Amino acid sequence: MYESKFIKTGAFTTHYFEAGSGDPVLLIHGGGAGADSWGNWAVCFPMFAERMRVIAMDMVGFGRSDAPDPSLFSYTQDARNDQAIAFIEALGCESIHIVGNSMGGATALGVAMKRPDLVRSIVLMGSGGLNHELSAALAPVVNYDDTFEGMRKIVAVLANPDLEMPEELLRYRYELSIDPARKAAYKATMGWVKQRGGLHYEEREVAAVKTRCLVFAGKDDLVIPMKENVRFLELLENSTGYFLPHCRHWAMMEYPEIFTNVVIYFLQPAARPM
Repeated sequence: MYESKFIKTGAFTTHYFEAGSGDPVLLIHGGGAGADSWGNWAVCFPMFAERMRVIAMDMVGFGRSDAPDPSLFSYTQDARNDQAIAFIEALGCESIHIVGNSMGGATALGVAMKRPDLVRSIVLMGSGGLNHELSAALAPVVNYDDTFEGMRKIVAVLANPDLEMPEELLRYRYELSIDPARKAAYKATMGWVKQRGGLHYEEREVAAVKTRCLVFAGKDDLVIPMKENVRFLELLENSTGYFLPHCRHWAMMEYPEIFTNVVIYFLQPAARPM
């Protein structure tokens, strides 16, 4: 059984789920409206827990983590990176594997940049970090209108059309998205992304990362184009790529068995130097 827990991370509290035993792996969700550790990782979570100690955290402003007032808190990528670092330290982990989707991938990369000593390996799945433009497909995400129909439009962009998203999951994400504190945090987060023109680091910063990395991507992803995943492989010296056909931005929900098995194989010491 998984446990729902809270832990202090600097000036605010972070919520997370935990289960299993063995090597620790941290799952970090993406940044769409209503995203959180459970909605994004529920299918994969028990699969990871069979083989590893799996921990899934809610980023600041998302899920059940604190959502500080945007007038007093800057919802930047640096803030998310610092949260993840504080979280790993608070858990008492000497080092950890990190799996991140989209904004969560950018966060995994940010931790590897700032505190490589804390990271054994990273998995960048449909990851931000190199995108310098906001595609037309992202409009429902960055301009979310706080309606249930707007949530359907977000899912239509992020998921393969063949994925049958349960109505209860849509409702779960929608209810999270309209909580007043989380609603304000999301608008601040997307405002920062729009101001930046994307979610990106300098290429020299990416190239400086020497941590083992798996770049996992759906070939039909409308959010992160394949050219950016290929560029990750070019920049990251110790990287391996796995590109899945007929898959968009949510491999963990579209093809959970394939995604989990590939990631676990990559994270196993015996699998090196994959």
